Amino acid sequence: MEKLTDLFPGLTDAQLARFDAMEALYREWNARVNVISRKDTDAIRTHHILHSLAIARLAGFPAGSTVLDVGTGGGFPGIPLAVYYPACRFTLCDSIGKKVKVAQAVADALGLDNVTCVQARAETIPGPFDYVVSRAVTDLATFYPWVRGKFRKAAFFLKGGDLDAEIADCARRCRIDPARFYQAKISAWYDDPWFEEKKIVVISQ
Repeated sequence: MEKLTDLFPGLTDAQLARFDAMEALYREWNARVNVISRKDTDAIRTHHILHSLAIARLAGFPAGSTVLDVGTGGGFPGIPLAVYYPACRFTLCDSIGKKVKVAQAVADALGLDNVTCVQARAETIPGPFDYVVSRAVTDLATFYPWVRGKFRKAAFFLKGGDLDAEIADCARRCRIDPARFYQAKISAWYDDPWFEEKKIVVISQ
């Protein structure tokens, strides 16, 4: 929690309590439903909560914004962002029912009334939303068509590695102006070595 307060000094006591409870909830649920790698259960705070919150270091979602989290798994990045942005409305979607069940259970246990979890593919969810967020699990050229037309302002993808070629390929194949893409290195905010190759790719409208 000290790291959280250093990086996000405006967090309230209620938000900090939710982040603290979140870690315990995921440990409990992960023992029943594997939504986090077993080797990662000792690093939930860093590899999942802080990683998700990196988007908040770059984005300022105004109160009343709607956000779609695509491929949320057990609720990342959507649930940490929903705690950080209590005045925004989050829809978390995943095609795997047991993962959606965990995300909804965690949201309910944390008392997050700004979160709705749905079992669905992104393409089938009515939009648009103001923003899309995701820990992208596939290349951008495959992922982008799933969210095309789903956001009014910007999409934020948590990705890793050297992404220049992948972004160029997405721009070409999806016919997107390359000027709409922006990369931010998460290591600019977090000094943990785990984040060295982690980035946020932004696609603006």
